[in-house]
Amino acid sequence: MTYCVAMSLDAGMIFASDSRTNAGVDQIAKFSKMRVFARDDDRVIVTLSSGNLSISQNAINILDQRARASETDLSLWNAPSMFDVARLLGDALREVKTRDAPYMEQNNIDSYANFLVGGQLRGEKMRLFNVYSQGNFIEATPDTNYFQIGETKYGKPIIDRVIRHNTSLLDATKCVVVSFDSTMRSNISVGLPIDLVMYEVDTLRIKLRMRIEESDAYFQMIHTQWGEGLRRVFAQLPDPDWV
Repeated sequence: MTYCVAMSLDAGMIFASDSRTNAGVDQIAKFSKMRVFARDDDRVIVTLSSGNLSISQNAINILDQRARASETDLSLWNAPSMFDVARLLGDALREVKTRDAPYMEQNNIDSYANFLVGGQLRGEKMRLFNVYSQGNFIEATPDTNYFQIGETKYGKPIIDRVIRHNTSLLDATKCVVVSFDSTMRSNISVGLPIDLVMYEVDTLRIKLRMRIEESDAYFQMIHTQWGEGLRRVFAQLPDPDWV
């Protein structure tokens, strides 16, 4: 399992993903679920993936190889819109599943995988898509301006309470960190490090790209203060007067 979240705000976009994969309690490994395709002043594209790692890696590698192989065929580097990027990713996902899924199912292996893909191309506004395992997709809107994939339920409450379209990038980043801390607190299948990208609207350049490790002082501060703050607020709540 994994946890990924992507947000589209007035000020820009936030992308984050954990790096834990597991095939049982004794087969834990680290693999990045984030891929960034960026060319300054032209396009910034970020993908996040969850589900079967071989399916998601193969789909991304197909996109990457085809983009390198041809300058004329539609690819990540010449797509005129983020809609076309999402369609290319959906097509690559279908292709991999058509090839590999029947063999995986013979061995009772789940071929489920899906993606979040977003960013901005020159001449177009920022756009964010959720690409489902079947290759179809939906686009984020002002009413629903973030997507999660993977182990979503533990991190969703804090995002729902905090994030609005006019939330600042710094506040959104802080909210994302709390969301990951809450998820990791309740589910051992999600773990550090966290890959994080911050993009500022219309800049066509990555503003911040980093990996949050266990030793990160800010993450440890958030982990401690958020937990202590919750206990403090809970203690201040009045007792029920039902009895």
